[in-house]
Amino acid sequence: MAQGPLIDKHFLVRLERLAIHWQQSFSGIVGGHNTSRFAGPGQEFLDHRHFHQGDDLRAVNWRAYMRLEKMFLKMFQIEPRVPVRLLVDASASMAATGEEKFLAARRLAAALVYVGLVRLDTMVVHTFTDTLGEARLCSGGRHRFGPVSDYLGAAQAAGRTDFLAVSKQFVERYAQRGLLIVLSDFLTEAGSTKPFDYLAEFGHELLLIQVYDEQDRTPPWTGELELEEAETGERLELDFDGEARERYTAAFDDWSEQLRRSALRHGGRYAAVPASLPVEEAVFGPLVRVQGVR
Repeated sequence: MAQGPLIDKHFLVRLERLAIHWQQSFSGIVGGHNTSRFAGPGQEFLDHRHFHQGDDLRAVNWRAYMRLEKMFLKMFQIEPRVPVRLLVDASASMAATGEEKFLAARRLAAALVYVGLVRLDTMVVHTFTDTLGEARLCSGGRHRFGPVSDYLGAAQAAGRTDFLAVSKQFVERYAQRGLLIVLSDFLTEAGSTKPFDYLAEFGHELLLIQVYDEQDRTPPWTGELELEEAETGERLELDFDGEARERYTAAFDDWSEQLRRSALRHGGRYAAVPASLPVEEAVFGPLVRVQGVR
């Protein structure tokens, strides 16, 4: 469990300059900060179309009518409020090498929630393992940040991960498409991108944030080892040397690349964040570079 607040007040001030960014066009309640390709009420002119019976006469371009004696309707680009949902991995692997990785994931989630609240986004936060955890709705401005910060601060890592089961529960629960941010080490026995393909096929835009410990990528041990899988308890004996370490690191990097390609293939994004990286540098570094926030 984290001691004290997940993020300090100085950092909160810096976060006020940012906005959560999505790339797809979603329909939604007008009043957001990301423009959409959909036409509707808004401030920025988009195009004209022919007037049809029942259209709002207030949107007619009367100057064009006086010149051409034809009625055209002015269309504007809408800025919808798109639901933003965060899934924070709370499985045992997130704390297998200590609290640093799980703490980093929760700090990043808290930072993203605060950014969304400042911009009046509607956000939902879940922790998850092999099931979708309790939902925390976050909306109404920065003064609503305290409860969700407490929720994330009190979360503990335990249990197994089942991304496919969680993705199916998520789709059943949330019919409205939106931005889905997943914070996890993505270390799963299944080793498949199928759950994320499944979520994208239902129209959700993905931002996958892989939070990893350096030991996840490059184990420091050498010699005869007995390893225990953090989530299943299975044991494995092996002789680990420099060559085996190189093969393991290559396999880790290949899995990370599969995650990145899966996100990009569906119009989403992927960011890799070492747990040792301070949260401020993580937000203004990897997350800004992939335009998760801007």
